Amino acid sequence: MDISSIIGLAACFGLMIFGMVWGKDFSTVFGFIDMPSILVTFGGSFMCIFASYTLPDFLAGLKSMGLIFKTSTMNVPEIIQKIIELSNVARKEGLLSLEEAASDIEDDFLKKGILLIVDGTDPELVRAIMETELVSVESRHKDKIGFWENIAAMGPAWGMIGTLIGLINMLRDLSDFATIGPNMSVALVTTFYGSVLANWICAPTSTKLKNKNAEEMMVKEIEIEGLLSIQAGENPRVIEEKLKSFLAPADRSSAGGEDGGEADG
Repeated sequence: MDISSIIGLAACFGLMIFGMVWGKDFSTVFGFIDMPSILVTFGGSFMCIFASYTLPDFLAGLKSMGLIFKTSTMNVPEIIQKIIELSNVARKEGLLSLEEAASDIEDDFLKKGILLIVDGTDPELVRAIMETELVSVESRHKDKIGFWENIAAMGPAWGMIGTLIGLINMLRDLSDFATIGPNMSVALVTTFYGSVLANWICAPTSTKLKNKNAEEMMVKEIEIEGLLSIQAGENPRVIEEKLKSFLAPADRSSAGGEDGGEADG
């Protein structure tokens, strides 16, 4: 589980509750609960998005929120080390020997690239095929990111719609001045819900999905460059230094290893 997502969302919720009850009784929280406002703001936002997507895409977008709680399984230094090991195997035993090595690789993208190389596919075609898949994966990721960005835009808008509904209803009957304050409070709570939806749920979700997408795209670019370098017969030390350039300087010492330049000949 990604502990930062859990702690961050829980802390935001706790801070909101703290702001509601500070200097007051805890029962004040119930003053922020209004079912019609919830239905207008949350229901309106999600149904507006539902109208913009197909049912499968809408459900897939909702499901994507679960990804922010999952810890990334991609270890970039380990991936670079694996590519260097493959380059040593190819340099010693030839490209065909990579087919056996590919059977132990769980990364489908890397395995696909290895098999293309083993089949003797032209390097430019290998790059084209791999980059086409990379673009396709990124496009699917952007659909999920856009889903939450769209809801983030809808939340405040539907919150304002709810507030306007409340204000219109309030202004229709001003005979009892004692009810103006409570009615105004109910009208404004929908704006509160819209801001909560946008900034507590949607913004963190879309940002985390963007970060995960950027990480996966970098890993796939590393794999493409590594595989093409292996196919070109480059020295493993050169491949190691090339792939390390994708990393921040502080992370480069953990990538590669002692095997990086075994096959210098």
